[in-house]
Amino acid sequence: MSRTPEQLIIRGGQTLQGEVTISGAKNAALPLLCAALLTDEPIVLRNVPRLQDVRTMLQLLSHMGVQTRHDADGTVHLHAQSLGQPEAPYDLVRSMRASILALGPLMARIGYAKVALPGGCAIGSRPVDQHIRGLQAMGAETVIEHGNIIATLPHDAERLQGARITTDMVTVTGTENLLMAAVLAEGETILANAAQEPEIIDLAEMLIAMGARIEGHGTGIIRIQGVERLHGCDHSVVADRIEAGTFLCAVAATGGDVLLKGARGKHLGAVLEKLRDMGVSIECLDTGIRVSSPGAASGKLLAQSLRTTEYPGFPTDMQAQFMALNCVVQGPSTIAETIFENRFMHVSELIRLGARIQTDGKVAVVEGGALLSGAEVSSTDLRASACLVIAGLVAQGQTCVSELHHLDRGYDNIEAKLRSLGANIERHQACAAS
Repeated sequence: MSRTPEQLIIRGGQTLQGEVTISGAKNAALPLLCAALLTDEPIVLRNVPRLQDVRTMLQLLSHMGVQTRHDADGTVHLHAQSLGQPEAPYDLVRSMRASILALGPLMARIGYAKVALPGGCAIGSRPVDQHIRGLQAMGAETVIEHGNIIATLPHDAERLQGARITTDMVTVTGTENLLMAAVLAEGETILANAAQEPEIIDLAEMLIAMGARIEGHGTGIIRIQGVERLHGCDHSVVADRIEAGTFLCAVAATGGDVLLKGARGKHLGAVLEKLRDMGVSIECLDTGIRVSSPGAASGKLLAQSLRTTEYPGFPTDMQAQFMALNCVVQGPSTIAETIFENRFMHVSELIRLGARIQTDGKVAVVEGGALLSGAEVSSTDLRASACLVIAGLVAQGQTCVSELHHLDRGYDNIEAKLRSLGANIERHQACAAS
């Protein structure tokens, strides 16, 4: 008997007040979990969010032979003492593209990896050729057979060799994969055109705590001096800047005053700048970020145009949430998406709620000041789901959001956090819009 899909029922119109703790970052936790493959000593990771993607990654690591345990307080214990199955099978990879992050550490640790090609992605293609070319530059021999990437060391090589690698594009997972491969390679590796995201910095800091020698992380050029082995460590996952940004947009739209505990303002520069220009009050504190807003209904907030680009520019993972906000504040705006080709799939669902948006390729023109009304809507990807939640928080009447498996990939119990701030939001097996 099939189980009825879960849905969120949101009754809009409530302001948000109070404080909420921002979870550890999914996009940091996944490569950190894979970094445990680099050592035969125990690893302790703290502040790991309880998300579907994290569960999938732990399942993948367990399949390889890693001992794993995820405690209720968010602490994960990992011990990759032996790797009996250095493979990432398709049934796991297809549900989470970040499984490709096992490729680099497996090659560095044991000189062999078999990882299924990730396949398609709802928001657009994410080619892994940069990962493969980087490993080849370090001496790996690679073939693609039966949908798998198989990487091995030459018969006369004991370790990967340091190399200068310049990727054709800025790639976050590519930078992470090659960084993990390089820490155990022989000699110096230089990663040019490297991604600069805070999640890269967090990974590098964990690797350094394990004994790696890394400089330049957080810049476009990372230098790694390979070492013979790494040891265990105890590391805490950085706060999720995208979850923090989602709450910032929610408070801006509904109005209210909220402290986002643990959020780091320095990781959200482009988002905070847009919100301040809009008329939202932002205060960066040692304990987090405090946001206060008169709300979209006040008529005092002005829409802001934006263009997504690589960090430290405006993040593509915040485009959908900001579009929902621009729909309800005053004035027109233009949103240009430069990272993924299919990241406007939430537009049709926002229009169902009453938004006024026109798209032309990778550009969306939003007419602000819309009075949204509740309806049944369906999530199409992770950030689209958050966008629809924000829209539901300000819509009149009842909004029902379905396909919550997207939301659960990246937000740790978001409805409970919003409810603690005063939102009228519940998760149920079935609902109908009023």
